[in-house]
Amino acid sequence: MDSRTGKRIRLGRLLDPSTGKAIVVAASHGVMSGPPAGLRTRGEIESVFARLATADGVMVTPGMLPLVEDTFVGRDRPALVLHLDWKNHGRRIYTPGQDGRSEGVLAQLATLDEVAAAGVDAVMTYLYIGQRDSRLERAEIERNARIVRDAARVGVAVIIEPRSALEAEGAEALGTDVLSLYCRISADIGADLVKAVWNGSVEAFAPVAESCYAPILVAGGPGGDDESDTMRLAADSMAAGAAGVMFGRRVFRAERPEAVLAGLRTIVHGGHPVDTDTAGR
Repeated sequence: MDSRTGKRIRLGRLLDPSTGKAIVVAASHGVMSGPPAGLRTRGEIESVFARLATADGVMVTPGMLPLVEDTFVGRDRPALVLHLDWKNHGRRIYTPGQDGRSEGVLAQLATLDEVAAAGVDAVMTYLYIGQRDSRLERAEIERNARIVRDAARVGVAVIIEPRSALEAEGAEALGTDVLSLYCRISADIGADLVKAVWNGSVEAFAPVAESCYAPILVAGGPGGDDESDTMRLAADSMAAGAAGVMFGRRVFRAERPEAVLAGLRTIVHGGHPVDTDTAGR
C-alpha cells in the first residue's frame, strides 16, 4: 500500500470530484487573534457549525476538535481541515515587536502523526517570506518543506498560505509579482493547494493563478456584513482562475451561513455568475 492513496482519498473529500473545486470555511481565527465575532462562545460555535454541512471543508484548530467533531462524522460531511500553525503576525492585541511592528514568528501545533490519527484530511500552514532577516525566511522554507514531507508520509494533504512579512508596510506586498512569487514557491515546495489573498481584481490575480500549477483557494479577508460583496469576490476569484474559496468571517459572521454557502456553491461549483438580487436568499 502507498500513502499516496490516502492523500488522493483525502483530497477527493476536499475537492469536489465532479468539479475539482472547493468551498472551505475557515473557522480557526481564535488561535491567532482571540475570540472572533460570530465564534466568541461555545454556544456560538455550536450554532454556526450546525449550519456548515454544505461546505466542502471546514478548518478548525486542534482544541476545537472535541467540541465540533460531529460536524465531520458520517457520509456527505465536510472534509476536516486542521489549522496547523500559531502565528503572531499582525495581531492587534499584544502586537509583538517595537512600536507594534515585527516580522513575526510561528509555531506548529501538532505533529503529522497526531493529525493523521485524528482523521484530518488536510492541514494548512503559513509560509512567510520577505523578512529583512534572511534567517527567518530560510526557517520558513525549511519548516514548510518538513511539513510537506511529514504529510506525504502519512497521506495527508497540505494547504500552504504564503504571505509577505511586510504586508503592513504598503500595498507593494500585495502586488501581482509578489503573489506570483510566493504562490509558485508554495507549489514547488509541494503544496497540494495554495491559499492566496486577493489582490483587488481579476486582471491582477489571473497571472497569479496561471503561474501556480497547484490549485488556488482565494482567502476571504475581512467581511461578513455584505453578502453581495462576498458573492462578487467568489465570482471574480473563479473568473481569475481560482479553484475555489476559503472564506471565514464572510460565512460564519453571516446572519444565515447556510444561505451564503448555497450562493457560493452556485458560483464555485455551478459556474454561474453572481446574481446580486438573489445572493444569500
